[in-house]
Amino acid sequence: MANANKPVELDEFDRKIIAVLQENGRLTVTELATRVGLSKTPCQVRLRRLIDSGVIRGFRASVDPAALGLDHVAFAEVKLSDTREAALREFNAAVRRIAEVEECHMIASSFDYLLKVRTTDIRRYRLVLGEKISALPHVASTSTFVAMETVKDDR
Repeated sequence: MANANKPVELDEFDRKIIAVLQENGRLTVTELATRVGLSKTPCQVRLRRLIDSGVIRGFRASVDPAALGLDHVAFAEVKLSDTREAALREFNAAVRRIAEVEECHMIASSFDYLLKVRTTDIRRYRLVLGEKISALPHVASTSTFVAMETVKDDR
């Protein structure tokens, strides 16, 4: 897996492979090779290296959350009562277990974390906030911002 402190060196073909796969991750290696201007075997070797190094983390279906009834998005600011490393590790491990938390970012601000939470509606969000997020280790306070419309989502 790629070292978070040391980026993987990528050349023009690696970047083309990544760009093409970001548009369509279901291409065959033969089609991928054609699109990036390589023969099949060198393309396959490069693809394997990109996967093994952690540059490409996986392949998955891109699903429309609204089609699943999950079109309520809220952002929760979370302030912790303790920000020592052990407390941060404990919070991080616990927040990863909450299915409704789509993203969690440690923030350099007046609060400690920003969570993107996706639910069916505001009532479900209220339950997730009250029963799950507020119960996370070391949570001192939260503030919520409800998204009215998603203008850009490059997922």
